[in-house]
Amino acid sequence: MTAVHVCAGRPAPLGVQDCHDGFNFSVFSRHAERVELLLFEEPTSDSPLAVIDLSAPEHRTGDVWHALVSGLRWGQAYSYRASGRWAPADGKRFDGSIELLDPRALAVRIDPCPTPGGHRHRSLLVDRSFDWQGATRPRRAWSETLIYETHVRGLTIDSGSGVAHRGTFLGIAEKLPYLRGLGVTAIELMPVQAFDDLHPTGRNPSGGHPLFNYWGYNPIALFAPHPRYASKLAPGSELCEFKTMVRELHRHGIEVILDIVFTHTAEGGERGPTFSLRGLDDSIYYLHGDAASNYLDYSGCGNTLNCNHPVVRDYILDCLRYWSADMQVDGFRFDLASILGRDEHGGLLSNAPLLERIAEDPVLRETKLIAEAWDAGGAYQVGSFAGSRWAEWNGCFRDDVRRFWRGDPGMAGAFAKRICGSPDLYSRNGKTPINSINFVASHDGFTLNDVVTYTTKRNLANGENNRDGPDTNYSVNDGIDGDSAAPQIERLRLRQIKNMLATLAISRGVPMLLGGDEFRRTQQGNNNPYCQDNAVSWYDWKLVERNAELVRFTQNVFEWRMRSPALSADAFYSSKEIQWFAPSGAEPEWQELMHAFGCVIHCPPYKAGESQADAGRTDAGALCLLFNASEAEIAFRLPVVAPYEWHLVMDTSLPTPMDILDAAEWPRTDATSGFTLSARALAMLCCGAVEPYSHVTL
Repeated sequence: MTAVHVCAGRPAPLGVQDCHDGFNFSVFSRHAERVELLLFEEPTSDSPLAVIDLSAPEHRTGDVWHALVSGLRWGQAYSYRASGRWAPADGKRFDGSIELLDPRALAVRIDPCPTPGGHRHRSLLVDRSFDWQGATRPRRAWSETLIYETHVRGLTIDSGSGVAHRGTFLGIAEKLPYLRGLGVTAIELMPVQAFDDLHPTGRNPSGGHPLFNYWGYNPIALFAPHPRYASKLAPGSELCEFKTMVRELHRHGIEVILDIVFTHTAEGGERGPTFSLRGLDDSIYYLHGDAASNYLDYSGCGNTLNCNHPVVRDYILDCLRYWSADMQVDGFRFDLASILGRDEHGGLLSNAPLLERIAEDPVLRETKLIAEAWDAGGAYQVGSFAGSRWAEWNGCFRDDVRRFWRGDPGMAGAFAKRICGSPDLYSRNGKTPINSINFVASHDGFTLNDVVTYTTKRNLANGENNRDGPDTNYSVNDGIDGDSAAPQIERLRLRQIKNMLATLAISRGVPMLLGGDEFRRTQQGNNNPYCQDNAVSWYDWKLVERNAELVRFTQNVFEWRMRSPALSADAFYSSKEIQWFAPSGAEPEWQELMHAFGCVIHCPPYKAGESQADAGRTDAGALCLLFNASEAEIAFRLPVVAPYEWHLVMDTSLPTPMDILDAAEWPRTDATSGFTLSARALAMLCCGAVEPYSHVTL
């Protein structure tokens, strides 16, 4: 058994620091009456090798309890116990019998056999050193970013994924050739912070087997990667494997964005388990109602972090700095980010200190910040989230694009605004199109295949009697709910998927593609499969070959976006840059129930970052976009862009390979005299100096 030596230690920094002469342990608790540090020989040890009472004056400075311990090694485990008043009405929930995780643990061991009455999750001592081998951050501009949203486990856990390390961080690195082939420049990972995936959330009513949290929006340790995403069982392997994944993605020009949860934890409401924050200082870390025993719930998960309390604010900022500086993460998508702007009573602040601190923090200045600008308490701040540094998930883009292509009346004007970068939402307070993260599907809702396959959600397998998940999906089944063998239905569904993917590609703003939408991944109509760790959520890679036509289309349509800087510029169109027209050639009547219209985009004759004078060219090309969401073909009269002729490069109604130009081809069809566009279709034509170059180097 290891012999340990203890001395006073230091209060800062919080967490554990290797001080060469020992490990310094430091934890915050304002209201505890006694704190004990438990040290274990092995992470699985039944009993501690030492219990250090931090109640002596030399071990406490203000609200911080600390000790310097020598004689320990990497891989050993530790935890805390905090004793004090049990007075839930006052926000005091101290129980000296419960082992607590260090809120700043860099790695954790999750108890594989938790009991209803407790758990033995433990924090680990891990080496932070890593060889980055000279790999540096890609530092992509927003205007050249294509985000691919995915789940770590779901991406590669299926046996058909073709990777050696299925369901892990390393498995993602093995998918690099595929991601690069799509033109992806950033991968957005659903939560990787250690979360509780072992406490049942309910039971599947059809088989009675328990369901567990698969998505990961219930963190237990915000600084620690989820250990089950490592391929090895050795303590702390997840740190090295996470960094390896980041290094290899960076080496090939792909950034890493984390979907990060600072709004709530897995400790839930009144009857939830105690893992860490609740047992250390419930009244500081969480929002409470008139009676402190009542948790304010703006997350829909039972509790809400008190984000604008100074102590919690520093905790969140330190966590972001760690993931950015030590783990080399390039950006964050903040789950339910409106909560980060609520005060201690739950009110929305006009100038939230935490949001401003994150935006202005010097360590985070190059970090991409993305807000899910709403929460479960009714806040909806799309277009009005604080400051110009924050990009936002644009839920209006998703809804308006789906409704337009579904054929809803009166959507043409809103649709036109979305493809222009949503100026109605962002053309104020210094914001530009790159403040808009455009998407037509995300993890939260139907996949794109299911948007055109199901009219209503099918969530019975979640065990909540189909009450969970959004009821409004703006979806349409095109004739029959679910899979169909009818060729005409399948052709229409494929065309509608192409329409929405093409809309995503040609719209100003930052496109985000839901992983698997490019090969028609389905969740069988489940729009909230948070507890479905099975084929409902896993990627079926056989679909890549089965839907090779759509994969090819996706690759080419986003390559066209990269070839045409006008489509991804970080400014709104001026009246000289874009010209709208009805099929007749006249100006559109936006107030009419119009289902078809077009526009001409006059493109600069130079690449992004290059002036016209530098390019030495005076000729300008143009793109023509035609949209027909009606149920009949429509003849368009095309505007004249002298002295050029229009050439067709994309028509979603045509079969592959005629649906979109291949990278090495040149436009093939002269359509100067006019163009007839099939029902429910999108076309793109080009003329002049629009050439097949890319301003993105992969």
